[in-house]
Amino acid sequence: MDKDEAHEYISSLLNQSLRVYTTDGRMFRGTFKCTDPDRNIVLGNTHEYRQPSEEERSAAAANASGSSTILDMTSRYLGLIVVPGHHIVKMEAEQFLSQMKTQSA
Repeated sequence: MDKDEAHEYISSLLNQSLRVYTTDGRMFRGTFKCTDPDRNIVLGNTHEYRQPSEEERSAAAANASGSSTILDMTSRYLGLIVVPGHHIVKMEAEQFLSQMKTQSA
């Protein structure tokens, strides 16, 4: 992918909903606003999602009494954030059925 193609692709993601996964296991879901040459990502209207703590997992396991328990990720609203590029593991664009381009036969 050359520089122009990369620029066009990044531009197509502006104001789209992204999921950004970081090295510490957190996931941020927000609206892509911009990036910079250091690969830092700015997200707006962002929610942060974290894995349950070790204490929460232990308590759930103790209360489960033999049955399997699924714990949800905890979340909180952050608003406008910058995710440092060197902490980004993976990014995913969320596409809803109404946003997908249809293929004609």
